[in-house]
Amino acid sequence: MKPSKRILSGMRSTNPRLHIGNYEGALRNWVKLQSEYTVFAMVADWHALTTMFADPKEIAKNSREVAKDFIAGGIDPSISPVFIQSHVKEHAELHLLLSMATPLGWLERVPTFKEKQQDIGGAERSPYGLLGYPVLQSADILMYKPYGVPVGKDQAPHLEISREIGRRFNHLYGDVFPEFVNIIGDEAVLPGTDMRKMSKSYDNCIYINESPDETAKKIKSAFTTPTKIKLSDPGIPEGCAVCQYLRIYSANWEQQWDEDRQGLRGCSQNKKECIEAVNEFLRPFREKRAELDNDTIEDILTRGATEARTVAQQTMQEVREAMGIW
Repeated sequence: MKPSKRILSGMRSTNPRLHIGNYEGALRNWVKLQSEYTVFAMVADWHALTTMFADPKEIAKNSREVAKDFIAGGIDPSISPVFIQSHVKEHAELHLLLSMATPLGWLERVPTFKEKQQDIGGAERSPYGLLGYPVLQSADILMYKPYGVPVGKDQAPHLEISREIGRRFNHLYGDVFPEFVNIIGDEAVLPGTDMRKMSKSYDNCIYINESPDETAKKIKSAFTTPTKIKLSDPGIPEGCAVCQYLRIYSANWEQQWDEDRQGLRGCSQNKKECIEAVNEFLRPFREKRAELDNDTIEDILTRGATEARTVAQQTMQEVREAMGIW
């Protein structure tokens, strides 16, 4: 029997591959929460259109690949519905209805609006979908009347507008949407191989579905302490990408960091042990992912959308009745 409390989680399908930063920053927590809640795991393909609107042909393929990474990373589709956002059309209807009552000023003040404008070339090219992104996000969340939404500490403020939109709907039309909470886990923030934010645009990611050799190649060229030239030179593990990965994936990281600081080990040894640790961690993910052929993932997504739609249809009936447009 599935837990009665629901959680809604999602990731955009702008990239066909999730990296270890996505896993540590979000997916690991979703997997843990499956024992307490029914986790609705959504691949947000409509959200991907906000920045990929000019060339959307890869989004459908990306969505299937992201779903595979969800499952390879530990999401169990037998208890957690995995679905693609656009396969549940009720999301679009609720987005439309919520947009009618959402003040424009609320959307213009969202910090991510200006950030995303830069991604697509400035304000003159910004589509409505980018401005309305928080309304669609609110529809995604409110549709499932979740107990909570898993979110990182830095992203938690971005969910406040969804709560505000839910409150405004309730004030105008009657109580339909219960208020959800932020579920903030103890997620680790992993840097990219160059110590910047791990991002596809920086080409500094270690992906769940890449080969062990690809992972090894990236770690061999990863950023280390610039002043550590000889083995005996002291390292600064806090500023070394390789040491940051050891901290997460090696059981002996404290000893490794201490030896690095004292100049008792070199960068080559760190990289060798890091490659072994990261590849061993990813090995079961990669094996599980290899079992997911196209027919299997389509079946999982169909079943997930059916389960999500059952909830969504009930919510939309309540929304229409509250608004008097039934």
